[in-house]
Amino acid sequence: MSAPETAVHDCRPHSRPHPQARAIRLGPRSVAALALVSATGVAGFAWPLFAGPGSQVSAHAQDAPWLFAGLLVLLVAVVAATISESGLGPKAVAMLGVLAATGAALRPIGAGTAGIEPMFFLMVLSGRVLGPGFGFVLGSVTMFASALLTGGVGPWMPFQMLAMGWFTMGAGLLPGADRLRGRGELLVLAGYGFLAAFAYGTAMNLAGWPFMDALASNVAFDPHSAVPANLARFLAYCLATSLGWDLGRAVVTVVLTLTVGGTLLKALRRATRRAAFESPVTFDPR
Repeated sequence: MSAPETAVHDCRPHSRPHPQARAIRLGPRSVAALALVSATGVAGFAWPLFAGPGSQVSAHAQDAPWLFAGLLVLLVAVVAATISESGLGPKAVAMLGVLAATGAALRPIGAGTAGIEPMFFLMVLSGRVLGPGFGFVLGSVTMFASALLTGGVGPWMPFQMLAMGWFTMGAGLLPGADRLRGRGELLVLAGYGFLAAFAYGTAMNLAGWPFMDALASNVAFDPHSAVPANLARFLAYCLATSLGWDLGRAVVTVVLTLTVGGTLLKALRRATRRAAFESPVTFDPR
């Protein structure tokens, strides 16, 4: 009679060689922090449209410092909430710093030449990998660092930080973050980058356009007109002044995403796995 067979379990550790990196997800506190900073930003962009004709505020000179101070506090809140809810450590924050420095260094390349701004494609790919929370912080910090690097500090800076934060956050909100890979993902990111490049330019136009009412033009802001009439003027203003620049930014973003995006996505996901310690040792029964 043979001895009864017993189940044998292999207790040797098996580590998955290539775990799939996932975008850093938002928790309730991260969502609340992002909603608050976005609401503050929308109010900062839009309030001049609803201000009375006698408003004495000129070109955001008075409100921009307050908006900047509030934005810094809210950015810290977003980082703290995202870290506490995702379990990320100092390596993830260090990677944010490296990406922000890289983006700031890319901004001067082609600045002032037909919208050739390669930093936008890096923000799209980084937002895709890091997720919307860290993506918003990365976009804002990158714009702040690049302003210090290029000497572009002024009342417009907090609005640039907000617009770039939204630009990068949007890439983190695109569908298929866990499943879509390869050429299909690059096409989605390129399409988003193309549209978002125009959205960024439109937002920045809105930050300055309400204070250009001294221009004797039918596309200038009229404080005595209703909001719908001024929005029509604003659309005409965008088409007449910034369409070519925004188109150049959009085309450069698409070209760089489709040509080098695949390689950069792999590098970013590899760095994210290491920063997030997403390769735990598991014991699988056999």
